[in-house]
Amino acid sequence: MVAMSGSVAERERHAAEGGTDLLTVGVEEEFLLADPHTGTAVPAVELVMEQVPAELRGQVEREFQTSQIEIGSPPGLELSSIRHSLGMLRAELADAAERAGVRLLAIGTGPVDGPVPAVVDKPRFDRMIERFRLLVPGPGNNGMHVHVGVPDPDTGVRVLNHVRPWLPILQAVTTNSPFSRGADTGYASWRSIEWERWPSVAPTPYLESHEHYQRLIRQLIASGVMLDEGMLYWYARLSAKYPTVEIRIGDVCPSVDDAVLVAALVRGLVATALTDIAAGRRAVNTDHHLLVAAHWRAAHDGLEGQGVDLTDGELRPAWELLERLVDRLRPELERHGDLDRVTELLDGLRRHGSGAARQRAVFAKTGKLVDVVTDVARQTRG
Repeated sequence: MVAMSGSVAERERHAAEGGTDLLTVGVEEEFLLADPHTGTAVPAVELVMEQVPAELRGQVEREFQTSQIEIGSPPGLELSSIRHSLGMLRAELADAAERAGVRLLAIGTGPVDGPVPAVVDKPRFDRMIERFRLLVPGPGNNGMHVHVGVPDPDTGVRVLNHVRPWLPILQAVTTNSPFSRGADTGYASWRSIEWERWPSVAPTPYLESHEHYQRLIRQLIASGVMLDEGMLYWYARLSAKYPTVEIRIGDVCPSVDDAVLVAALVRGLVATALTDIAAGRRAVNTDHHLLVAAHWRAAHDGLEGQGVDLTDGELRPAWELLERLVDRLRPELERHGDLDRVTELLDGLRRHGSGAARQRAVFAKTGKLVDVVTDVARQTRG
């Protein structure tokens, strides 16, 4: 492995020379479209798409429901480039939404009660509704997906085994949907609970090989719980489109800074897994039911509560588990030049709290969910 100084110039030179030890990262974010006066979700995706600048339309897509819209950043080596892309895309999309008469919200699910917007008119989505009927998750279920480059599918499957015990604490970091249908749900991520209605949503199983991974996909499609590989909603999977591992556990983050922090942690986690694989260290085969419990606890408590320590099954403060994760990732964060930025962003997260905590703080102050919506819109734009 080539020794790196951590400077931008040296990392870019190494990438240009064909180095493969630094990993690219890209982010997909889903957003809710809401009425600016009431905060209810509105079926405005077509109106917003019409307002998106032509040069950005390749990075903006419709999502499952007509109240949702999605962006994707180009993959990059530098967190600064990821931050620039996400910030620019969010700002342009927020402008487009305002021109269409709605607000863009980086929020896990709609907090204000109202009619459930229709599903986007697309043959695949029509088949999903025909098969799964009433599983449409309320006003819109908005997540964040982080892609990290891996050398090949066999290695990618081994990475999935290594990262699975750490995903509950990353889920806690992203919790950003405490309200639904006009009330506090008691959960930090209600989106996670709604999302689990779909039968193929689950922690990634411990996988024997890439062939095992492909066999499970075939069997799940044959069982009827999935129409196709795109409905493999495991919390981590191999991308069906790109040579990446895709971590898809979190609510969409309220701010660009939150999203950049999660992207850096995910890349550090994948890079650490690759280091362990190269050193011959086996992944811990954490019990599936304990993983389910840890993910439930993350959705319930978020970052401000307790999390399940998967080394012994005991509860620990979620921040303690997050600090343990960062300590484990420190060598790779430093090697990718991300450590200082991650430290800064973690300090901000500790001061401001998770997205769920921020929403609850606004509601505690004013008692109005429309004020929560206004504050989320402000954070979304940055």
